[in-house]
Amino acid sequence: MELALLRTFLTVHRAGSLTRAAVLLGLSQPAVTSQIRTLERRLGRPLFLRNARGVTPTTLGDELAHKVAPHLDALTEITEAGLDEGSATRTLHLAGPPEFTAERALPALSPLIAQGLSIRTAFGPAEELLTGLAAGHHDLTVTTARPRGGLLTATPLCDEEHVLIAAPRWAERLGGPDALRAGGVRLLDPVPLVEVHESLPLIARYWSAVFEARPAASAAVIATDLRAVLACVAAGAGLGVLPRYLCTEALDSGQVVALLDPPVPPLRTYFLVVRTGTLGRPHIARAHDWLLRTAADW
Repeated sequence: MELALLRTFLTVHRAGSLTRAAVLLGLSQPAVTSQIRTLERRLGRPLFLRNARGVTPTTLGDELAHKVAPHLDALTEITEAGLDEGSATRTLHLAGPPEFTAERALPALSPLIAQGLSIRTAFGPAEELLTGLAAGHHDLTVTTARPRGGLLTATPLCDEEHVLIAAPRWAERLGGPDALRAGGVRLLDPVPLVEVHESLPLIARYWSAVFEARPAASAAVIATDLRAVLACVAAGAGLGVLPRYLCTEALDSGQVVALLDPPVPPLRTYFLVVRTGTLGRPHIARAHDWLLRTAADW
C-alpha cells in the first residue's frame, strides 16, 4: 500500500476535516478526497463518515490510525532528523501571547541560540495561533486553550495566578482587603476597569471565581497588551486583573497594590502545543523539553 495514501489518511484522521488536511498536505481538497476513496476501495470499507463539520472516523478508521501512526511518525522523525543534521542553523517558529512570550518563553530559550537555534515569533489570539500551528506556519505554540482532536498535541506548561490590582490611591479609597471582604464586590463598582478586550476575559473570570458575580460595568480602558494594562493601572486609570508573574515587580515596588488575597486565587493553565509527530525534529523537541524544564521554576 502506498505510503502517500496512508500519510493522507492519517492527516485527515488527525485534522478531522478534509479541508484542513488538504491545507496541511499542500494538496487540493478533491485530491485528498480522491486518495481517501482510493484507500477505502482497497480496504473494502469506509474509513470516515462525512458530516457538516468535517469527518468522523469509523471503527476501522480508528484502528488503522492506531496501527500506522507510530510508523509514519517514526519515518518523519528519521527524515526530519537528517535534514536538521545537515543544517548549521535550525529555525524555530514560536507563537504565543506577546506578554508571556516576551517575559517567559523567549528568555528561557535564549541559551539555545548558542547551540545553533534561531527563533522567529508570531503573536495573536489562541484560536488564530492554533490554526496557524495546524497549518504548519508555527512549530511550537504557547496558549491558554487546550486544542481538541489528534492533529495537535498539548502538554501543560505552567499555571498562572491572577491578581486583582490597582494603584495605591484606589486601594486607600476602598479601605483595603478587609473592607472589600466585608462590603463585597459592589464596593468596586465606582472604580474604572482596565482590560485587554471588551468581553473582560480576565476580570470576568476573576469576578466569577472569587465573587460569584459578573462585572457591573464595561471597561474604561481597553489595551490589547497586558503590559499596557499594567502601565495604565499603575498610573491610576483603574483596577485590573493580571497574572502575578507580570506584576510581581510592580507589587514589590508599591506601584500597584493587590486589592484582595483570596484563599484560592484564580488560576489559568498555559499549554505547550505542537503538531502531532513533529517532536521527532530535534530542534523542536529540544525547545519543547527546555521550556518544560524551565517552567518548573516559574
